[in-house]
Amino acid sequence: MQPASNVRYSSLSWLVLAAGLAYLCRNAVGVAESTIRSDLGLTLEQSGAFMGAFFWTYAIFQIPSGTFAQSLGSRIGLTVFAVVWAVGTLAIAGSTAFWMLLSAQLAMGVAQAGLFPASCNSIGHWMPLAQRAIACGVLAAGMQVGAVMASGLTGGLMDSFGWRGVFVLFALPSVHWAIGFFCYFRNRPEHSPSVNEAELKLIRGAELEGQPANNKPESPLCWITICKSPVVWFLCGQQICRAAGYMFFASWFPTFLQETRGISVQNSGYLQGLVLAGTLAGGILGGMLADWIWQRTRNLRISRSVLGASCLATCGVLILVAWFVTSLPVAIGLLSLGSLFAALAGPCAFSATIDIGGKHVPQVFGLMNMTGNFAAASCPILVGWLFSRTENWNLVLVLFAVVYLLGALSWIFVNPAKSILKSENKA
Repeated sequence: MQPASNVRYSSLSWLVLAAGLAYLCRNAVGVAESTIRSDLGLTLEQSGAFMGAFFWTYAIFQIPSGTFAQSLGSRIGLTVFAVVWAVGTLAIAGSTAFWMLLSAQLAMGVAQAGLFPASCNSIGHWMPLAQRAIACGVLAAGMQVGAVMASGLTGGLMDSFGWRGVFVLFALPSVHWAIGFFCYFRNRPEHSPSVNEAELKLIRGAELEGQPANNKPESPLCWITICKSPVVWFLCGQQICRAAGYMFFASWFPTFLQETRGISVQNSGYLQGLVLAGTLAGGILGGMLADWIWQRTRNLRISRSVLGASCLATCGVLILVAWFVTSLPVAIGLLSLGSLFAALAGPCAFSATIDIGGKHVPQVFGLMNMTGNFAAASCPILVGWLFSRTENWNLVLVLFAVVYLLGALSWIFVNPAKSILKSENKA
């Protein structure tokens, strides 16, 4: 028998690269924040507002943008999104006032909102069930590669090109990606002449036991069914906690180091990159671990919910321990390890939306990510407000430790195998 082709890995690579480029553009703002604030004469509250602005439109447009990409196909949808977020990044470079920064961030949020709903939908089309968690983990790792690159490169490049030049440099690769993606990507494996029958059978044959592949046309999504599903409530709950916790590290963490430890802008970017490197490793390891557990237990709840809860609880404990540590290397090490454990839960959440969503993955993922990003949008504002009134950054660490522990509690009530939406999709 002819061996299966490997086109699915090439298709996944395009999605992972898009995730990296998106995070490269969005995370550079955190490192450059103090310089932009000084250059444009912004207040702490204004800085928090413009850093959080991205996440308001990013949250609001999760479902509309995901539906847009689903209706036109990921090939067209993601191409449009990449071009628009590149233009938004260039607009940041040209900003001379607070309202211009705010507008650019809002536009970038709209452009990137459909990226991950569309990507998870494509993973559902292209990857067999036994490989979906690792595929989601690699996608999450792609985000963190972009975030780490932004942390490691932004400070140094600012010395040579200024903060405006950095955003110009970071915008250009997304345009090149959009051209290549449109030329080579296909929405489904059936549409690619390079996919042979063996690979197509591998992708379509790895369904849950007793659940044959469903090739019926997509039925309208009943939003009442979603709103009545406790599984969806708690899936959104863990996302709220994970997103808020991650956002502290992606936005205010360099400033936290600058204010509490006297670290330079460039070195704070490097240390932020170290913490985000834990997130990078966690995304890949979390996907591998979730797939390994599923292959041995055939239990979605253990491989998604139990794993996710355990990882977020461990993260919360590590952050609490870091609160008592005075040594910078030890504290950074604990926070990096904590971010790794938080990231282990990421592939669980991504793959759970595929398990739950069936033919409506963009909408279910979009809803989950929308609620999480409302929390992410509020986080920079809340931190700026809290510090301006307490001048106590350590209080912020305790707050986010509690947030991660609440996320662990939410995971306990998520059972993808018994989802109401899953039953509706099988009907």
